[in-house]
Amino acid sequence: MLNPKEIQDLRNQHLGPSLSLSYEKPVYIVRGTGQYLFDADGTKYLDCVNNIQHVGHSHPRIISAARKQQEKLNTNTRYLDDTIVLYAENITNTLPSGLDVCFFTNSGSESNDLALRLARNFTKSKQTIVLDSAYHGHLSSLIEISPYKHAGPGGTGAPDFVHTIPVPDPYRGKYRGPKCTENYVQEVQRAINTIQSQNLRPSAFIVEAIMGCGGQILLPPSFLSDAFKLVQRAGGVCIADEVQIGFGRVGSHFWGFETHNVVPDIVTMGKPMGNGHPLSAVVTTREIAHAFDNGMEYFNSFGGNPVSCAIGQAVLDIIRDENLQANALDVGSHLLIQLNTLKSKHDLIGDVRGAGLFVGIELVKDRNTLEPAYEEVDYIINKMKDKGLLLSKDGPNHNVIKIKPPLVFTKENVDFLIKQLDETLESRKL
Repeated sequence: MLNPKEIQDLRNQHLGPSLSLSYEKPVYIVRGTGQYLFDADGTKYLDCVNNIQHVGHSHPRIISAARKQQEKLNTNTRYLDDTIVLYAENITNTLPSGLDVCFFTNSGSESNDLALRLARNFTKSKQTIVLDSAYHGHLSSLIEISPYKHAGPGGTGAPDFVHTIPVPDPYRGKYRGPKCTENYVQEVQRAINTIQSQNLRPSAFIVEAIMGCGGQILLPPSFLSDAFKLVQRAGGVCIADEVQIGFGRVGSHFWGFETHNVVPDIVTMGKPMGNGHPLSAVVTTREIAHAFDNGMEYFNSFGGNPVSCAIGQAVLDIIRDENLQANALDVGSHLLIQLNTLKSKHDLIGDVRGAGLFVGIELVKDRNTLEPAYEEVDYIINKMKDKGLLLSKDGPNHNVIKIKPPLVFTKENVDFLIKQLDETLESRKL
């Protein structure tokens, strides 16, 4: 086994320098089980942030499903196979009626890229509406529509067919407070007006129902439903990016967009779908899918292969059999209550927000000016790592601690997290 120094030297020699490592002193993880990770020295960490391992690290049913299918068959989708069609049926059964057709891919980025292709083909337009600070993937087409990337370091800005509206953030956004919805909806209408003034139509409005990289932002009530109506009325397609928040993570619903009582035209999914196995999908209407059947074949060498579909089916079965959506709601509610108690005790906590087990803690130096406390976030995350808890940060100001653990997280895990976070916040005052 290599030591950390040897691994880091090899990373520097053979991996791209733009790859990052977490924490001031990186951890050398060698094993995982459930909601825990273990380093090379045997140190146990409570994983509070790896939402990809949705049903827990190294779940035995996932391992069994992969092994059994791999021993039998793994090939592409040009042969008849029951694994993919039964899995597709079960995926669409979790979605509103009308979202019936699946395209399988290998990552959330692939799914969002394909969703753009579907929307642009259907509308014969590239005009895309996005939220500021949003991130939808690492492909070139997605960097173009991701202000989190193209408006940040190394970015070159948005192309002229991308229209960015302010983050609908009731806490820190351009418009604030409980009645800010109408102002943000008007921003969507202004983007549509700009598009129509060029004798064009919107292609797509792509949005996360709860923003991830934007800072775990809960969109204000009725914003999404009003915005969807405007876009669809103007001839555009609404894409719900569920790559981070889908599959029961929000607790109250299986999909994040359902919390806003909307039905998108296209849904993209990934990350937790394969519990760490590269599996993702796009689900859309029959009308949009049939329009895409224009003579150019859609083929994906690995997307929808039998092993991936067997793993995906196992994830669905485990969510159901272990009541993980209900657990996300129960444990997530407990987490939010405890975090708000900490907020009343520590002025550094400016805002606590989230749904289920998708939670953000925004730290500020001053609750009136909302000056971001990004240095404090780094301090806390590194101190918490030393205490055996893995956390991370996000948001355009890098001042939001994000909590999005495997859905097997327990109330006891929450209590341990809160105790250690309370002590760490106290130590920062000294």
